[in-house]
Amino acid sequence: MTNSRLWFGPFAALLFFAGTFAIGLITPGYSHVRQTVSELGEVGSPGQVAFGVLLWLVAACLVVCAGAIARSLHDLGCSALPAYVVGAMAISCMGVGLFAFPHPLHNVFGLSETVGLQAPLAAALVCRKSPRARRATLFSMVMYVLVVLAIAINLVPLGRPAGLWPLIKPLYGLVQRFLFASWFFWCAGYALLLMRIGQADCSRN
Repeated sequence: MTNSRLWFGPFAALLFFAGTFAIGLITPGYSHVRQTVSELGEVGSPGQVAFGVLLWLVAACLVVCAGAIARSLHDLGCSALPAYVVGAMAISCMGVGLFAFPHPLHNVFGLSETVGLQAPLAAALVCRKSPRARRATLFSMVMYVLVVLAIAINLVPLGRPAGLWPLIKPLYGLVQRFLFASWFFWCAGYALLLMRIGQADCSRN
């Protein structure tokens, strides 16, 4: 059975990137290339409230999508673990949106996104033996490699190696967005692939 709630995966991705771009437009001097996403909603910024609302809306979409993923995986006879990990990402988004930078809990919830970032790996593992989910599994494997690569690049500022940090610093906004783009692209693509499996099942019945 096709689950239309899976559309909330692509919608979450579209909402996040369109919303952050729009808030950037109302933030004087803001650069999507150089600055982090959190700076859009830092305390006292013009977009503080809008950013918080945006992340809560994105989180709500992810919660709905997670429920739909769980239902689809159940129909495939697979574990619903990826759905719970997507749900963890939703909780992280809520916390980041509620506690604006530089509140100490902002970084705590930001770091908790590491759990949610493992969703592609979970998706690749739980259905690896299901012939019907072969494309979704392969897609998740490829996207997880990109997510890990993006995480590695985002860790460069911690050590600030002399050979890399001068290259990354002027582009850190793009570097951070590469991580978000990788994960949200997986979320949207995985939801669509699960929907396609459901449509194929319906056509056979």
